[in-house]
Amino acid sequence: MVRRLSFSLTRASVLTLGAGLAASCALFAGVSHLEYDNLALSFSQRADQRVAAVRQGLHDAVEVAAVTNQLFALGAPVTREQFHDFTSPLLARHPFIKAFNYHRVVDDAERPAVEAELGRVLPGTMIGEVRDSRRVPAERRARYHAVYYLEPMRGNEAAFGFDVGVRPQFTQALARAQADGRAAATALFPLIQDPQPQPSFQIVMPVPDSNGKLLGDTGVVVRARELVSSALAGANLLGDKSIVMSVYAAARPEPANLVFSTRDSDAALPQDGMADWLAPGHRSSLVRTLDVAGRPWLVEVTALPRPFAADHLASLAMLAGGILLSVLSAAWVQAAGVRTRRVQQLVRKRTADLKRTNRRLVDDMVARERTEKALQQSEQRFRQLVAMSSDWYWEQDRHFRFTTITGGFAEKSGVALERLLGKTRWEALGGMDDSEAGRAHVAQVKAREAFTNFEYRLTDDNGDTRWFLVSGQPVFDERGDFNGYRGTGSDITARKLTEQRVHHVAQHDVLTGLPNRSLLQDRLEQAVAYAGRSGNPVWVMLIDLDRFKFVNDSMGHKAGDVLLMTVAARLRSSLRDLDTVARLSGDEFVAILSEHGEETLSPDIVQRVMDAVAQPVMLGTKEFFVTCSIGVSVFPSEGTGADELIEHADIAMYRAKKLGRNNFQFYTPAMNEESLERVRIESALRNALERDEFVLYYQPQLDMKTGKICGMEALIRWQHPELGMVPPGRFVSIAEETGLIVPIGAWVMRTACAQNKAWQDAGFEKLRVAVNLSARQFSAPDLIEGLEQVLLDTGLEPKYLEIELTESLFMSDITPAVELLHRMKALGVNLSIDDFGTGYSSLSYLSRFPIDVLKIDRSFVADITRDANDEAIVTSIIALAHNLKLAVIAEGVETGEQLDYLRRHGCDEMQGYYFSRPLPAAEFEQLLVEGRGLQPGEIGMAPAEAAPAVV
Repeated sequence: MVRRLSFSLTRASVLTLGAGLAASCALFAGVSHLEYDNLALSFSQRADQRVAAVRQGLHDAVEVAAVTNQLFALGAPVTREQFHDFTSPLLARHPFIKAFNYHRVVDDAERPAVEAELGRVLPGTMIGEVRDSRRVPAERRARYHAVYYLEPMRGNEAAFGFDVGVRPQFTQALARAQADGRAAATALFPLIQDPQPQPSFQIVMPVPDSNGKLLGDTGVVVRARELVSSALAGANLLGDKSIVMSVYAAARPEPANLVFSTRDSDAALPQDGMADWLAPGHRSSLVRTLDVAGRPWLVEVTALPRPFAADHLASLAMLAGGILLSVLSAAWVQAAGVRTRRVQQLVRKRTADLKRTNRRLVDDMVARERTEKALQQSEQRFRQLVAMSSDWYWEQDRHFRFTTITGGFAEKSGVALERLLGKTRWEALGGMDDSEAGRAHVAQVKAREAFTNFEYRLTDDNGDTRWFLVSGQPVFDERGDFNGYRGTGSDITARKLTEQRVHHVAQHDVLTGLPNRSLLQDRLEQAVAYAGRSGNPVWVMLIDLDRFKFVNDSMGHKAGDVLLMTVAARLRSSLRDLDTVARLSGDEFVAILSEHGEETLSPDIVQRVMDAVAQPVMLGTKEFFVTCSIGVSVFPSEGTGADELIEHADIAMYRAKKLGRNNFQFYTPAMNEESLERVRIESALRNALERDEFVLYYQPQLDMKTGKICGMEALIRWQHPELGMVPPGRFVSIAEETGLIVPIGAWVMRTACAQNKAWQDAGFEKLRVAVNLSARQFSAPDLIEGLEQVLLDTGLEPKYLEIELTESLFMSDITPAVELLHRMKALGVNLSIDDFGTGYSSLSYLSRFPIDVLKIDRSFVADITRDANDEAIVTSIIALAHNLKLAVIAEGVETGEQLDYLRRHGCDEMQGYYFSRPLPAAEFEQLLVEGRGLQPGEIGMAPAEAAPAVV
């Protein structure tokens, strides 16, 4: 029979186990509490980062509204173009802005005129309001607040002309803005131009006249959700899924005021029950209220609970180790309990000693952990404050004297710390009692109140003026006694200098420093007003540099900028100080000259300006001579009103250009007729392609060896129903300037390829067709794709298409041009350089171009039998082409002597009136049917035997 052994725990082992478990639990709770403190600190940092990002985003929106208002606060009239130019970069920089508005105060008597002006901007626009969810004309009222300027117009057309005065949100915000003198934000409202309304608000600022009367206001319409989202995205704070954030456009978290939330649903967030037991004071949520242009915004940030083991490995490890140690200790005590009575007393004594030692060890460990944690929290808290500050951190004692300034203040500000430490701010600055803002700040500090965004000016150790922005909070001890201030500061000198430059930049050209269009218009109005009072004339000169594009293309834009600055300085020095010189655009300048007293205006002044511009200019190591063409309009004079001075001067300048440049012309009414002719051509040209008014003519190209037609050049003609056959010289340049050359060139390419393919399909000999490529087409991003599509659609083999290019197309930037030419060549088409020898390319680049043909310009061919220079040029071009394995075509061959000369010197092909003029498609087809070509005697004839075979 098996005997069962008795087993019982001794009191000592039970106590040992219980004490070990209790100590392990205590350690676990203490360490867990410290871990929760770490989590709370980390959450506080991340939450503050998000609140700061939202605050900065809202501040940026308010600052944009203030900057926009400054455009109107300058006092000068603001045009729609200025408003567009000013707001365009702001819209690109701040995508959360839906629109910039200028709301004009319109009396009921002004309503018809204002609606007519709005209609010219956007046809059909009237001053309106929303009634029954539809926009309707506004009811008659004494006054309207109409949307007068609106940018961007696209997507916001429904808001143009809207009377915002009917919205209480707007009127309340405008009233606050007028009372406080700063920007005011409206409550959330739906936008009438948004098909899917989203929470939006508007920041408004009044625009008064010089007497304080309200002329209107400026408004910035902001999509609240996009603003908050872009602010968080800009700080890279949207990727953290462990934090839930909600932003409300009100002081209370109501669903109607919610503008942004990262919560997936409205369900309540789960709670961390373990945290409530181990660390009752643990914070996993944060609520902040922000002031947005006079309205409170509420920001809630909550941390989602995480698995306990993910953040408490240390405490869990300590708990497991403590349990294991307790079990082992209890086992050892149990083993010792079965010993003889002789050693029982000794075991109990040692066990008691071990307990006391273990307890002291635990106490020491806990105390050490608490001390280290307190030091770590203190250091982290200090680092957090420094990191959160915009530039540096400072402290003051209870007497408002600086005791600590950190963050590299001396290096960043240029002010030695000794100038501030031990002194109050008003002692260190001096003169704060002289300003109202300074006195208010001193009173606020002495009242021990918190202050934010206090700006002050200080001269640094180098004598330069610096601007600083500081914020501070009073510090009280546990008994509520005042201990001083602590806060942050930043250097805002750059911002202040920028504000000072805003006014200058708004009215001056950045490159030359001359007045821009805005200031020019103001000066012109003053000059005309003076002329009206005094009876003295006013001259307006429009000065345009000749061949300025050549400098940009050959020397680069930096050299062009140097030339513009040099010319600007010469224009200022060649005129009187009381005259105005402005940069209109590009290389165009405008000068306004008024006659004062005995200083009469004469053409000698214009000649003096031309002589000053014509002086040599050093660009790099090269000397350039740049001339100018000047147009002059006079007020008062026949046919020139005050509003047309610049326009008429421009017309006169173009007349000077046509007369060969480097001269000046006074405006006459007859010049306007030419300008109107150009307008008529341009207007008709825009509809010519749709009306199928273009036709192609084809000029044959002949092989000099066989005398047969080997190709043809496609040339465009315009058959206008009223103007008749318009030659290319009258409309091609206009098409280039307006950009219409791109669709016209695409039509030419497709029509020529289709016609060539049709002739091939009809059984005629396969010929190549040459098509000219314009500069605009060459720079188009879809050039290669367009060529591929034309060849695919028409079915023409690429080798029967020849693309003609001029040297100037690709000489401005060689590297991308070479790459593009190789891509074109990879399609299988032939490439030729048209008018070779008339450009300014470098022959060193010619070997890099995948060119098949050089075309000799007709200007060289015309005199090859009479001019030795042209003869040498043509001979050199033929030799150069053959050495580079290129074919040569001579254009403009009109006589047998020219033909014989080209044949004797090895020219490969020719085209010109000697054989045929450009022909319509039907006549060219007849030419192919008859098989015409050079007669056998003409292929190898002497000059005296030449006989024209003109078709």
